[in-house]
Amino acid sequence: MKLREFFSGKTTATIAQQLLGKKLIYQTPQGDLSGWIVETEAYLGQLDSTAHAYQGHRSPANEALYGPPGMIYIFSLRGWMMLNFITQPVGIPQGILLRGIEPAAGQRLMEYHRHQTGVSLTNGPGKLTQALGITDRRLNQTMLNTGALHLTLVDERSPQKITCGPRIGVSHRGSWTEKPLRFFVTGNPYVSQQSKKAWNLVTAGWCETTQPASG
Repeated sequence: MKLREFFSGKTTATIAQQLLGKKLIYQTPQGDLSGWIVETEAYLGQLDSTAHAYQGHRSPANEALYGPPGMIYIFSLRGWMMLNFITQPVGIPQGILLRGIEPAAGQRLMEYHRHQTGVSLTNGPGKLTQALGITDRRLNQTMLNTGALHLTLVDERSPQKITCGPRIGVSHRGSWTEKPLRFFVTGNPYVSQQSKKAWNLVTAGWCETTQPASG
């Protein structure tokens, strides 16, 4: 499947679920860093009171939201870079925030970037970008798979179960705050803001053909 096909003809919530298990690869001079996506959040544009494009808001800062599917949108939140993918045709400002990845390649370099080990390495949207070495907005308004950041649709894992729930840290306004638009691999240790009791250390939430996470 080509990237264009992956983002075509589906709702943003559906794409957010289908991203789980896909591998994200960031190419750096020190080597490739990669991880399987384990947690996402969908944001649904003008009607979504928690979204940057709520009521049609448009500015140079969020212009990427109005771009084509597969465009990268990066914004800064409290000094952390937030990595998003645009999901709908041009002019429909919907996107998905990546909240967690399970490291695949380059983990030692990730640990160097983060000064951390274990699940705290990438179990949050700002943590995963810092681990990859994405510390500015240079990738903003560029397209996936045309530069250093790639989403591969071939080397993927299959979640045993996907859990949905309210998004984390969104604006407390309107009826959208508690919408169940956060999706994650049930039992994966690299999902943000969960207790150790929720971890599945045998399979990490993946189907049996995949390997468990290390934490």
